[in-house]
Amino acid sequence: MLKLVNCGTSGRSENLPAQYHDGYSKLRSWAHNSLDLYKHELLRVLYPVFIHCFMDLVARGHLQEARNFFITFREDHETMHQRDLQKLEGVLSPSHLEEMEFAHTLRQSKVNIKICQYSYELLLQYLHNTRSITMLGVINEHINFQVCPGQPGSISDDADAVTLVDGGQDAANLINQKEIQWGMLEDSIEDCLEKGGGLLLDSDKVDGENKEGENEENKKKSADGRKQEANTPMASRVKPELPLPAIPIEVEHSILEDLRNRVQLSSVALPSVSFYTFMNTHNSLNCASISHDGSLVAGGFSDSSLKVWDMSQLGQQTSTSALQGEKDAAGNEQMLGTNGVKRPYTLFQGHSGPVYSASFSPLGDFILSSSADSTVRLWSTKLNANLVCYKGHNYPVWDVQFSPYGHYFASCSHDRTARIWSMDRIQPLRIMAGHLSDVDCVRWHVNCNYIATGSSDKTVRLWDIQSGECVRIFIGHRSMILSLAMSPDGRYMASGDEDGAIMMWDLASGRCITPLVGHTSCVCGEGSLLASGSADCTVKLWDINASTKTLRSEEKTGSSNRLRSLRTLPTKSTPVYSLMFSRRNLLFGAGVLSKRS
Repeated sequence: MLKLVNCGTSGRSENLPAQYHDGYSKLRSWAHNSLDLYKHELLRVLYPVFIHCFMDLVARGHLQEARNFFITFREDHETMHQRDLQKLEGVLSPSHLEEMEFAHTLRQSKVNIKICQYSYELLLQYLHNTRSITMLGVINEHINFQVCPGQPGSISDDADAVTLVDGGQDAANLINQKEIQWGMLEDSIEDCLEKGGGLLLDSDKVDGENKEGENEENKKKSADGRKQEANTPMASRVKPELPLPAIPIEVEHSILEDLRNRVQLSSVALPSVSFYTFMNTHNSLNCASISHDGSLVAGGFSDSSLKVWDMSQLGQQTSTSALQGEKDAAGNEQMLGTNGVKRPYTLFQGHSGPVYSASFSPLGDFILSSSADSTVRLWSTKLNANLVCYKGHNYPVWDVQFSPYGHYFASCSHDRTARIWSMDRIQPLRIMAGHLSDVDCVRWHVNCNYIATGSSDKTVRLWDIQSGECVRIFIGHRSMILSLAMSPDGRYMASGDEDGAIMMWDLASGRCITPLVGHTSCVCGEGSLLASGSADCTVKLWDINASTKTLRSEEKTGSSNRLRSLRTLPTKSTPVYSLMFSRRNLLFGAGVLSKRS
């Protein structure tokens, strides 16, 4: 870490708004007119200087001048820092700098900037030659330089070259030393099947349509996979920290049948995809969810409604006269349109704001929805009725997710918290607080002892269900986190952000093992494969095994591995809203048809 030395007057005695405006304007012009070889490194300095000049002006009471400064130069930083600028736009008085946690964190923090030796010397020479005392003071107070010998870094490294240093990384490193138990539950169905050697018993059955040669190839792959698993450190089985509901015998048999007939996927044995497309939604669809067997599809809409489609009933519209029997009175009111014709979906109404998330229970008999009205509602897909309204959040609830075993669920909100609930209690069991901004998505760990949360503060956190403590902080994203996915064995987690970056994390160490840039709005994983979907109307499949194999060699060399893309599957002009692997490894997806000119 290096600091610039102030060789001029000993401080910013006058601190007039003109000094900030002129000083920044000249620094900006100088950086943009620098030699191309060093320009991208020198431009890294501008954003932290810009935001701290603005906040300094606000802190000193020059509110109108601060607003003019912000408006004049914000366009330079819109592309990389749009969400941060939207937050800072709300700073209208000195008191806001303390009350708004984001602004307060920035004021108390330093920015770490990687820069080569010659770029650093150029900046130092400029500041001293122009006697830019105001800019020098801002830089000394709020920026730490990591000066590297040799040539300047690549322009592609810009996203990783500027990081916030507020003790956050040190705190994260301290938290990430905590031990976590990421193994699967002992005596779970998967565990019993694996112990009995039945998990791969019928792995080569693919609806009886595979050729013999393909079957032989798949058997070899399975054998290779078992050899690889033998070399992979396995976590010990863990006990649940929550009392889990009993699984009915018939359901257990159904799950066992699915697992025995699971298709073993690999880089050369890719999944079949079943994609559901919403049409004529008039831009009002906010979320889509698919039941675990793909038989039900739900959509949450801006008009406060939740709609559920039964795939087996699609296209079977009947008139009122045909709707007779014992089920008429309760269920069919939700399925009748105004003209008496049966709708192709079941309509659930009860929220008083847009529905942002929906989640089916593992058996598909219940569905949860979360809304801008700050509530979560539980619905019965058998009774077609609202059962419970859970109130606890104070602001819009962005996401809600059933646990892998049902009964428990997690929610997250604009109030910067995540909460753990059980179906039989109207108050939350746990409240997880620690994020500095909205908690945008939540995902359960496969053993139900942890939940992961993604936030607009650009971090992902892992929380212990029993204690409510944060046990991992994952830092590396450059924008808000949109989606999370857990690997079936519980060892890895994938996160996708607003800028299209996907990062895969090792939960045990807290390290990012595979970054990639360019695509995502939702992610889901299955052992050897990661699937991602995006607003670019494609589903992409990525090879996880190739990444995890080289993890140890990367730890020695310090290089950064990238996920290997296996295939890109275009949709029919349909941005992808959700993806999910079934127990038999069929990939389900859903999105809304986009009209393009």
